[in-house]
Amino acid sequence: MISADSIPLLFIVLILFLIHMTKLMFRSIHKNGRSVPQLPPVPPHGPSPVVSCPVAHRWLCARMLHQRPTFRWIHRLMKEMDTDIARFRLGNVRVIPVTCPEIAREFLKKHGAIFSSRPTSMATRIYSGGFLTTILSPYSDQWKKMRRVIVSEIISPKRHHCLQGRRTEEADNLVKYIYNRSESSSRTVNLRTVARQYPGNVIRKLMFGKRCFGEERADDGTTVAEEEHIEAIFTILNGHERFVEEATRTVNNYHDPIIDSRIGKWRRFGNSNQEFTSDEPHDLLDVLITLIDAEGKPLLTPEEIKAQVTEIMFATIDNPSNAVEWAMAEMINQPKILETAMDELDRVVDKERLVQECDIPHLNYIKACIREAFRLHPIAPFVPPHMAMSDAIVAGNFIPKGSHVLLSRMGLRRNPKVWNKPLEFRPERHLTSDCTEVQLTEPDLRFISLSIGRRGCVAPLLGTTMTVMLLTRMVQGFYWKASLDVKSINLDESLEDMFLADPLVTQAKPRLPLHLYP
Repeated sequence: MISADSIPLLFIVLILFLIHMTKLMFRSIHKNGRSVPQLPPVPPHGPSPVVSCPVAHRWLCARMLHQRPTFRWIHRLMKEMDTDIARFRLGNVRVIPVTCPEIAREFLKKHGAIFSSRPTSMATRIYSGGFLTTILSPYSDQWKKMRRVIVSEIISPKRHHCLQGRRTEEADNLVKYIYNRSESSSRTVNLRTVARQYPGNVIRKLMFGKRCFGEERADDGTTVAEEEHIEAIFTILNGHERFVEEATRTVNNYHDPIIDSRIGKWRRFGNSNQEFTSDEPHDLLDVLITLIDAEGKPLLTPEEIKAQVTEIMFATIDNPSNAVEWAMAEMINQPKILETAMDELDRVVDKERLVQECDIPHLNYIKACIREAFRLHPIAPFVPPHMAMSDAIVAGNFIPKGSHVLLSRMGLRRNPKVWNKPLEFRPERHLTSDCTEVQLTEPDLRFISLSIGRRGCVAPLLGTTMTVMLLTRMVQGFYWKASLDVKSINLDESLEDMFLADPLVTQAKPRLPLHLYP
């Protein structure tokens, strides 16, 4: 006999039971009655919320708080789960990390339209100028507009060819700077500084027509301004929200006066401005300023120009610098690899001239070294997140609308199902009999270099050119070895990111006829 006092309690139990059954049915039954796939798997104790931690999940929250950065415990848990796709809840966000090439291709190729948006955050809002740019802005008409500008006007083959002379100037300046350091009393070269400043010098020359914000140094080394500029860009790339605003302000303090002055000149005088010797834009900033719409009005606002200039800067600096620093560290530790690379350059280019961009198609071993650096030592653990604009079924998994999909550079590069001895630096693995020319892109996503799909890298040619020229000029021009009293380079990763734990400091010795050094 059920007492009247127990009826409310039974009613509550019944409601809870019905809610539980409804959740189970939702996971297994579609609205039209057909069965649908499950959500991706979660860790044994749930999807691990970070902000609100129920008692059942406190153990995992404690692990997460003491195992930063986040990407390391995500990959550790996925390895423990033995899964290539998983589901975590970070705060109120559902995060789907992926470490399998086949699943990654399905996200970016088969379902590319659904996953072509980006999530928003305070940090991305700041350094995209309020989502005015291409890389980190959500899918929108603004994104499509800016992407058209970049593809058709900034990185077109014609524009790339026209600016070749400026890139060559910076390649010559690179050799000059290293030569001057090699002739100093210590003969030491900080390759992290060199590897970061070279692409910075190149993109400043392409964007502003000059490599320095002030007076150039006689040895073509960096000034305090350029060092501060690059440091701020890498702070932005690290994405720490409390530092992003200040770093973005630092970058803008260097960019904005140049941009405002140039906009003023073009708006007042146009092509009649005596400072311009032809009707053609002189650099990429001129291109952005002089674009017009169907009514003959400026296509881009000053705010759009400033935001896109900043984004182009940090999009072109990170990958080349990180890949080449790691490649040089690995090659110095394995002298046979370094010797093979030098032999290829001597054979293809010889020692009577400096390597040029026209040589790049023929330098397959050098490019294999760079591919291996991209594979084994990516710039970041994940690509920028893709956000689902609608529900989707990917590789048999139900991906709800709003999920943040993280394609893992770490997981793809070290996947033992894909790579033999994945932790070893072996450039030869990229030299296959059916490959006539080695490319730095990887369309099959066995690792991620320049990404693919609608939100992939739009400038693979520029990225390839800058990376290969940086490494080839170093390898061709100099003999390299570890600093004195150092038997081999420490190849440990930084605990907080994917960079080499310690900046690569080496010794350099010229190996070409002296007249080739600028």
